[in-house]
Amino acid sequence: MTDKILIIDFGSQVTQLIARRVRESGVYSEIVPFNKAAEVLADFNPAGIILSGGPNSVNGIEAPQAPEEIFTMGVPILGICYGEQLMCQQLGGKVSLSEEKEFGRAFIDIKADCALFEGVWAKGESHQVWMSHGDKVVELPEGFIVTATSGNAPYAAIADEARKFYAVQFHPEVVHTPDGARIIANFVHKVVGLKGDWTMASFKETAIDTIRKQVGSGRVICGLSGGVDSSVVAVLLHEAIGDQLTCVFVDHGLMRLNEAEEVVTLFRDHYNINLIHKDVADLFLGKLEGVNDPEKKRKIIGGLFIDVFDAEAKKIGGADFLAQGTLYPDVIESVSFTGGPSVTIKSHHNVGGLPARMKMDLVEPLRELFKDEVRELGRELGLPEAFIRRHPFPGPGLAIRIPGDITPEKCDILRKADDIYLQEIKLAGLYDTIWQAFAVLLPVRTVGVMGDARTYDYVCALRAVTSTDGMTADYFHFDHEFLSRVSTRIINEVRGINRVVYDITSKPPGTIEWE
Repeated sequence: MTDKILIIDFGSQVTQLIARRVRESGVYSEIVPFNKAAEVLADFNPAGIILSGGPNSVNGIEAPQAPEEIFTMGVPILGICYGEQLMCQQLGGKVSLSEEKEFGRAFIDIKADCALFEGVWAKGESHQVWMSHGDKVVELPEGFIVTATSGNAPYAAIADEARKFYAVQFHPEVVHTPDGARIIANFVHKVVGLKGDWTMASFKETAIDTIRKQVGSGRVICGLSGGVDSSVVAVLLHEAIGDQLTCVFVDHGLMRLNEAEEVVTLFRDHYNINLIHKDVADLFLGKLEGVNDPEKKRKIIGGLFIDVFDAEAKKIGGADFLAQGTLYPDVIESVSFTGGPSVTIKSHHNVGGLPARMKMDLVEPLRELFKDEVRELGRELGLPEAFIRRHPFPGPGLAIRIPGDITPEKCDILRKADDIYLQEIKLAGLYDTIWQAFAVLLPVRTVGVMGDARTYDYVCALRAVTSTDGMTADYFHFDHEFLSRVSTRIINEVRGINRVVYDITSKPPGTIEWE
């Protein structure tokens, strides 16, 4: 991939949306934290650079800075929010605290035509955007002109057409700026001049070539969960290296109903992939007994996965590589850059490398992809549609859908409730409309009345969200008849639950999973 956009991250919680918009325009992009940017510039060789937003003030004592060399590389640059302020300050302009902060929906007036707005906005028009800033540019660097203003931002958009430097105070990457995706596409295509020919077919060929070069004649062991990510990894690896691959399906006792049988049947019988089925439910549930903290649960499960893989690798005569279905959002959410912008939202069991005792290297061919891109890759590889369309299922399984302590009894209760919920979603024809749906067994018991008798059983929470990449999500708006039907079935058919509630929290502020 020679046509690439580098996104330098200054800590915005929506930086990943910039990458999404660039990729949607058919161009590959990657995110790098500001304090790592200088060291990757030469190797990455970007055709264009985007500076993200961020929570800091450019006038702060330790304000994040962009590498000075980006302004002399001769490549187009787009600054967004903090990125605009930083560009101006580093090029000789001035930024000051705004008397009135500007957050949320705003309108800008287009003052001049420029390549960034071509075919989207014209001089004299007014358009809705999304603002989120406390500082504002008060003096432009030499060579820049004003292309848009707002009520509280005299330099809402600026341009130096000669150097192909552009900046906006608003956030074009979010859906609340209706024309934002087109603005980013203009930067990629009309300013940078890229064709937009990055496809999943080309990614597949590149990934296969990369895997072959990395693995050589070595043996690879792949953790297979049956979810979309690990399934795509397994088939991609099998196409790349054939019998050098051995998949290990770790049945940790935290799977959905009948899931283990479905996974084994597909990969052992349909694809003829070397598959080891390890039933280690007692091991996992034993180690999780009495553990309430969600981070500890994730760490325990991740550690046990590694132990099982290590043991199986030794049994097959040794493996040189461990393959995982790590995705880009996993990496983004798990990494907190030392001295950098982002905070760790939650750790992912498959992110962070391997312990030193394991003499294996990681193979993570999906590490640069978002979830919907993985589904596209699955179609390129010919995976059955039923597997490609499966809702995401976390590596720790039901462990993070049972807040509090985990027991075999709770797992069985939750499995039955979750199965009923998904059955009803499919019967209603809603499964493909929903990004992810699942049941959660709460560590709460409530009093109920069933058959004139008092009950004291668990509360079951239902969760369903819509999303495109899992980074942001909104709850799915079921009608009350549907929720009533599901609730009645769960309470009548699942012993141990006497109350059902529906989670209407978006992401942010909540995460999709409960833990």
